[in-house]
Amino acid sequence: MEIDKITAENSFYTMLVLSILLLGVSVYLFLKLKRTLQINSKLEKQFSELEVKVNHLQLETLESKLNPHLFKNVLNSIQSHAYQTYYSMDKLSNVLDYILYESKNRFVSPKEEIDFALNLIEINKIKISPLFELKVKLKINEPEPLYEQKVLAPLISIDLIENAFKHADLQSSDAFISIVYEFKDSKFYLTVSNKISPQKKLKKEKSGIGNDTLEKRLEIIYQENYKLDKFVEGDVYIAHLKINLLEHKAKMLAIG
Repeated sequence: MEIDKITAENSFYTMLVLSILLLGVSVYLFLKLKRTLQINSKLEKQFSELEVKVNHLQLETLESKLNPHLFKNVLNSIQSHAYQTYYSMDKLSNVLDYILYESKNRFVSPKEEIDFALNLIEINKIKISPLFELKVKLKINEPEPLYEQKVLAPLISIDLIENAFKHADLQSSDAFISIVYEFKDSKFYLTVSNKISPQKKLKKEKSGIGNDTLEKRLEIIYQENYKLDKFVEGDVYIAHLKINLLEHKAKMLAIG
């Protein structure tokens, strides 16, 4: 009996020691896991902050190239048709105000961007014959709150519009350029189409400005909240841009 009692006590103490060791190991592993999670969280935050800084730097680099390119195109249009300079200068003044002041803001309202684009289109019109078919349509639901809120990247319209004027067949009797702006359900739409000139091939600018810049800006700013489709149907080139501004704004508010 005495031996059984001693054996039972030894077993009890052995289990107690093992339990204490197991508890100690569990506590150690828990604290180590907690520390690891804290470090990972800190690293993720630092990475996120670094990513934002890199994106801002990329945007600044892209936009610093964008504005001089736009200036050059606008001035070339006016220079090539000096007899219309007086009319063009009025539109140019509006365009320059937008580029010099509004485009320095990270965001503008869809209304401001569309007004700017309409002035830019008027300047581009001096390149073409009065008989050329240029169709500009606005399908805007103005009462929507986001229409006049600062949620749209400035100068987001110009690449698609200038590309149409650059590559359109201006000589053909059935040539045309169509530009359609829509704003509904807190979504910004721009559809630009034109008949392609057989003498000009669609390609990116050698300087890297143009469609490549637009796609980089869209990817950096709007990420999964935009869609840009570009395709050719017969001899007509079509570009369609859609930006979900409500989802983008909600994401920005969540990030803070």
